[in-house]
Amino acid sequence: MVLRLGGRRASAVPSRLAFRSLAEAAPGSAWREIFQDGWPGWRDWYLARGGERAALDRSLAALRRYMPEMERIWSRLVETAQADGDAAHFLTFWSPPRYLVNCSQAVLDDRSGPILIRNYDLDPELNERTLLRTRWLDRTVIGMIEGMAGLADGMNDAGLAVSITFGGRVEFGQGFGVPLIVRYLLEVCRDVADAVEALRHVPCHMSYNVTLLDRSASWATVMLAPDRPPFVTESPFATNHQIGIEWPKHGRDSRTLERSDHLDRVLKASGLAQPALERAFLSSPLFATGYDRGFGTVYTAVYRPMAGAMSLIWPDGNRHDCSFGDFPIRRFHVEYGGFGSRLVSVTDGEMTAGVAPYGTGESLMTCGPG
Repeated sequence: MVLRLGGRRASAVPSRLAFRSLAEAAPGSAWREIFQDGWPGWRDWYLARGGERAALDRSLAALRRYMPEMERIWSRLVETAQADGDAAHFLTFWSPPRYLVNCSQAVLDDRSGPILIRNYDLDPELNERTLLRTRWLDRTVIGMIEGMAGLADGMNDAGLAVSITFGGRVEFGQGFGVPLIVRYLLEVCRDVADAVEALRHVPCHMSYNVTLLDRSASWATVMLAPDRPPFVTESPFATNHQIGIEWPKHGRDSRTLERSDHLDRVLKASGLAQPALERAFLSSPLFATGYDRGFGTVYTAVYRPMAGAMSLIWPDGNRHDCSFGDFPIRRFHVEYGGFGSRLVSVTDGEMTAGVAPYGTGESLMTCGPG
């Protein structure tokens, strides 16, 4: 789940919450598990905030117009979940109710190659806490699930990495929820140039900053909005504003300028490399501990597109490392509190039923919808 404008109150500080890493090629038992766990909460939010089954035809028309490659994925997801009309419409991500997440993200090119790092800030109980490796079309994708089928951040086997932050504006319009846009970029794009071109043509229903990095160390941050054209920048970082502070209360509450100024100083440090950048993201003001207020760092993700590797990291020094070729199926528990967060247990599991190792099994390019 995600933090919503006008949604439920943030929970009390959680003690322990479960994460999982799952893998399968086409949507099957692993994705069905994600749907069954996530849909009850998403359904309550979606219907309470105005989601309508009657809009399905219009939503599918928008999907075909702007992201035609995603219709085949949508059909398989609906079939796999045995989705009713509400879920089928939700999975198009067309003009969903308003929501936001607060995050920081940055890119760096050090001696080991380019890096994309991000903090995902939210009430941890509202996040789906699932790392999923898939091959839904013709690219293998690793990323953190958002909205069951979308992604908050991720990387594909062509070497493109993507991450999002909320853009700090209240404007709302017709367009897609940004998690599906991230999924789309990683399913169809090879590099930053491809992704920038795609973002120029796909409407986003709220303001978000999309930071892109590829294995050649090209990067861009694209500022999306429902009421103005995408603004492409060469900024190597983003927090929760675009062209200045346009929502003053949110700007104060999220400390977006403080985090932005801090990132600017960190990235200008001579000889900066991955270890120092990770330490910065695991420390204040980038790392947030206001879990009781719905604004704490749920996870820190580090993507290395040249190596095809990524990590989830915690302030206690623990990390979950994986790559396209070495992707352990795990469940692990993270503890949150005023101290921050720490990894407290890890359980390695057998492959979920129907889950295929990397490079095996069908993708939607071969099996088709239904």
